[in-house]
Amino acid sequence: MPSMPDALRHATLRQFQIFLAAAEHSSFARAAEDLHLTQPAVSMQMAQLADVVGSTLFERRGRKLALTQAGEVLVPYAERVAQTLREAGDALDALKGLRHGKLRIALVATTRYFAPRLLAQFRQEHPQIELEVGIAGREGVLAQLENNHIDLAIMGRPPTHLSVEAEAFARHPHGVIASPDHPLAGKKRLAPGRIAQEPFIARESGSGTRHAMDQYFTEHALKPPIVQEMPSNESIKQAVMAGMGIAFISLHTVNLEHRTGNLVLLDLRGLPVMRNWYVLHRATRNLSPAAVAFKKFMHAEAPKYMKTLLPK
Repeated sequence: MPSMPDALRHATLRQFQIFLAAAEHSSFARAAEDLHLTQPAVSMQMAQLADVVGSTLFERRGRKLALTQAGEVLVPYAERVAQTLREAGDALDALKGLRHGKLRIALVATTRYFAPRLLAQFRQEHPQIELEVGIAGREGVLAQLENNHIDLAIMGRPPTHLSVEAEAFARHPHGVIASPDHPLAGKKRLAPGRIAQEPFIARESGSGTRHAMDQYFTEHALKPPIVQEMPSNESIKQAVMAGMGIAFISLHTVNLEHRTGNLVLLDLRGLPVMRNWYVLHRATRNLSPAAVAFKKFMHAEAPKYMKTLLPK
């Protein structure tokens, strides 16, 4: 059998691409769907790659695939190959200027309240730039960032375990919402202690909103009961309107409900809690002209647009 380095010379770039997709989804079927291939084609390519490597790369565990030890060893090298190809494409796009190129952006879920409008405006100004946009929870966005699957990410709190370049482009206020018939609704300059026993509907642990809420509670020595965790702002707003409790939430998410009188903001001292929105990328990543243009666009256009989303 040839040594590993000699063997891998016979592997194809397409095989590495399919391998990474299958590893990410733990499924040949999902990989085939992502890459617009048939499942038999994916299975054949992975069998050929396994022959080249001289070891099986996947094993069946229940209904999912799992990487073998050889597969786990191969992943970072395959990712390095894929990243090199992406950077080569970006470098070639740079020669063409901003009229061409592909830009991959990941957004945390809360950005859905402002990002679509801004993305549409950017696309209108740069119609030849292909945008690939995905929305996920914070952990999902960080995974894409860590794996170099994206060029840029937009989120409210930069990671500490990755080396990134993060630039704040807009302020991000948070406050406490309640139903209009809540006993504290309409009262002025409430002490934070007034909500100490109020039932809270909270975002899931790990989210940026939950982090900001926990910091506010800690600063004011509050431990209100968390009666329900929910993974989306929409679910939280519906629960608050139904009278299940009150919630600490991004104020960029409640403009419509506040304007129609379905939700109110509690006037608590120390609120709103101000954070920032960031556009960021891996520190080691060489940005394409398209990515640089998007960052400049966000700095120029996002702050004034996002001010229009805040409850009056």
